[in-house]
Amino acid sequence: MTREELVNLERLMNYISWHFLRKKEWKDVSKTEWTHVAGEFNALLDKQRKKKRTAAAPLAFGDNYFYEHLVIKKLKPWKNRTAAAAISSPNFSRLNTIANALGYTNYIDFINTATEGFPFHELKINIPLAPVNHKLLEHLVGYWYCYNRNLPMREQEEGDRIWRSSLEIYRSGDEYLVERTGRDNHMYYGKITSFANYLFIIMNSTTFIRQRHFVGRLKDVEDKMKRPGFQVNELSFISTCVSFTEEPIALYEIFDRVPHARNFEKASIDLPFDSPLLPPHIMTHLKDVRENRIMEH
Repeated sequence: MTREELVNLERLMNYISWHFLRKKEWKDVSKTEWTHVAGEFNALLDKQRKKKRTAAAPLAFGDNYFYEHLVIKKLKPWKNRTAAAAISSPNFSRLNTIANALGYTNYIDFINTATEGFPFHELKINIPLAPVNHKLLEHLVGYWYCYNRNLPMREQEEGDRIWRSSLEIYRSGDEYLVERTGRDNHMYYGKITSFANYLFIIMNSTTFIRQRHFVGRLKDVEDKMKRPGFQVNELSFISTCVSFTEEPIALYEIFDRVPHARNFEKASIDLPFDSPLLPPHIMTHLKDVRENRIMEH
């Protein structure tokens, strides 16, 4: 291998470490955790096969593929100063499969477009004189689908559609962070905070200048959370951003909780109104375009 190839492989492994385990570097991942990662990839590949209705069995990764083939045989020798030329190249087809399962076209697409990490520290979202509602934020940790009435993703598609993005809320130290899918392979990263029953989110895009702000409120949530078994499964926000046509826009957005991580699809899609993926209660909120998209300014 060349040094550049090893640097790109390390980027991929660090990306996987963060994506599945929220660990910044592959060196922090144990052998058991790499086995878990292999299982996650096999589940993704199986889901792709079912979605495409392909009869052929998908290419599966062995339990020790990531740890033995990529960590032990590639990255560790390189870090221990073994000459790059003495390290054999991994199977390129396997790397393409990994990148495709992560949402990229292939490994080259990953190399060209994936970011090293999100600069969350650049985002500021706090009100010093107000106490943060940590209990509510902890309650919201998990996976969500976000729906809004945006413009069609492709110009040839006529009429309005519902835009669905995937969002994860998770805790990192004393902060609560969000990651959200965007158009094609770009991502949004941001922070969420809460004061009393108000929620605020700020996000940046990884690929172009497009910051988004969200404001929402959960009326009487403090009292409701005292009830045994109560759970917030739906959030409503007003969000502001720049549209795909580069016009300022305000959108009404609904976040719908995904109860099981195994059913969470990390991708953004635009849905016709009759799509089976569009829950009826979401359509009830978003059926009127004038109430859900503000473009007059």
